[in-house]
Amino acid sequence: MLMVCVLYTLVEILTRQLGGSLGGVDEISGYVMAITSSWGVSYALTERAHVRIDLVRERLVSKGRALLDAIAIMSLAATALVVAWRGWSVVAKTLSTGARANTPLETPLWIPQLLWWSGWLWFAISAVLLVVYVMLKLFVSDEDAIEEAVGMGGSE
Repeated sequence: MLMVCVLYTLVEILTRQLGGSLGGVDEISGYVMAITSSWGVSYALTERAHVRIDLVRERLVSKGRALLDAIAIMSLAATALVVAWRGWSVVAKTLSTGARANTPLETPLWIPQLLWWSGWLWFAISAVLLVVYVMLKLFVSDEDAIEEAVGMGGSE
């Protein structure tokens, strides 16, 4: 999506140089940014790429690190759940009103909003599944599995 958006922007620049315009590049690139961002946070979760400050964590024994990792994933899951829950009300209102963008493209707003919201929903589901996994591993004291699943990627 990002590459198509880049190509569309380049074509728009060229057509403007020739005195014309395709139009809508700013609108579409905004939608693409929102959609790729919402799906990107899920990818970052699976790659353990979310930023955390590990000043205290690295000085703890494995049980302490596992506990902080559990707190971190629970906090992330809670945030994702809130955004997905509140985001649905935006999509639902758009669907009920049939809202369209106030632009020349008159995009039906439910399309980009649903794609944006589905990214947040997937992030929430992924994070909650990781919370369940981490809680199970905490119960059996498997700190290595917790480190592998939600620990600081590349912190050693």
